[in-house]
Parts: sequence; C-alpha cells; structure tokens
Amino acid sequence: MDKILVGLKRVVDYNVRVRVKSDGSGVETDGVKMSINPFDEIALEEALRIRDRGEAREVVVVSIGPSDAQQQLRTGLAMGADRAILVETSSAPDPLTGARILLEMVNREKPDLVILGKQAIDNDNSQTGQMLAALWGRPQATFASKLALDGTKATVTREVDSGLELLEVDLPAVVTVDLRMNEPRYVKLPDIMKAKKKPLDQIALASLGISTGAVASVTAFEPPQQRQKGVMVSDVAGLVAAMKDKGLL
Repeated sequence: MDKILVGLKRVVDYNVRVRVKSDGSGVETDGVKMSINPFDEIALEEALRIRDRGEAREVVVVSIGPSDAQQQLRTGLAMGADRAILVETSSAPDPLTGARILLEMVNREKPDLVILGKQAIDNDNSQTGQMLAALWGRPQATFASKLALDGTKATVTREVDSGLELLEVDLPAVVTVDLRMNEPRYVKLPDIMKAKKKPLDQIALASLGISTGAVASVTAFEPPQQRQKGVMVSDVAGLVAAMKDKGLL
C-alpha cells in the first residue's frame, strides 16, 4: 500500500464543559481548549500502526477549518504523520460539504485507504465517512474495532447492536473507527519539535470550487434542562402518585 489519508477535525476538548453562547447562536469557543476529535485520533493511530508494520509508505492527515486548525495538524504530525493538509475556511462545513472537500483531497492524493473517526464529538452526525464513500464510489466499513490488510483487500471487524460483524472490502476503501480500535500514543516533546519541520500545506476552500451552501442549517442552540431533584418514595403507590404529579401517567 502506498498511502493512507486520515481526517482530523478540530473540536472542543472532551474534558472541557461545553457552554452555549448567550445569544444561542452556537457553542462558546473563545479561550476554550481545542483538540483533535478523539475518534479521529484513534483513526490516525491505526494508520500509523499500519505504516510502522511496513504495510503502507505514507500517512497524510487532512483537516478542514480555520487557520487555527494547524495546531491539531501539528499534533497529528507529532504523533507520526508524514504530511498535513489544511483546507482553510472560516465556517465549519456540514457533513456533505466536508465529504466533497475530502473527495477533492482523495482525487489529488490517490490514497489506497481513507480512515476517519466514526463521528465527531461536537455534532455526533456520523455521516461524513459514509458520504465520502458514496461520492468516491468505493466500499465502506463503519464502526470498526479491528482492521487487517491483505494485499488489495481489508478485513474489518465492526461493532453492531447484536455483537461483532466481519466484513471484507476491496481497496481503496473508507473505514471509520470506533473507540475500541486502539489507544493513541502519547506525544513526546522531541516529536513536537520534529513536527515543526514537516510539510503542512494550506489550501483555500474557494480555490477548490466547491459550493459551501449547507443542505440543513441549525437555527439555535440551547443547553439541556437542569436535572430535577429526585424524590424518595416508600412504596409502589407512592411511586405511582409521584409520577401522576409530574404528568408522566
């Protein structure tokens, strides 16, 4: 295998408590720690392990977002990726637009395998990988917990409601990974210093000629309602009465 392409999305760090803006227009990101989407970090780790086993020559990471996303790409380079590409845009694309942008990168880079996280923790759509495979006209395997390569084929163990499912797909293909795929490596300081010298190409989204008009738009954001205090009941009759008081029965 020659090349693996990995998508990295910049998101609010999973350890940060998300706050909605006062006007309800979105999530507060000013002064908030940002990081690589955890599922994408797992995808990159899997690509690096494949390359380290000698089954691939190069790992390229791609991100779509503002210039600040260079920070997450540099982290990907510090983990071990060979090159990085930033498709620069001030607004976050919807999943279909993101898939179209990734398709353009696929057409340019000609990877043998594309690995993405199964979803992003900011919107939880779980759509981009599937849309990319459909636009590319290549096989897909989603929610992968294990990946094995054999020449021009990939065997994927994927998690489904009833347990585990084994799929064999022809390469090139799109694979989206789940949490149990692996544990990403810890980035060390020498690797961070080396990453500064690795190539990071910036491409303006406008230069790709891709329409950014969203199929769907979010009209407002609001935080979840505060959880109400629990009520202790002594017997079933008390439970029924309490549920009736709350209009649940």
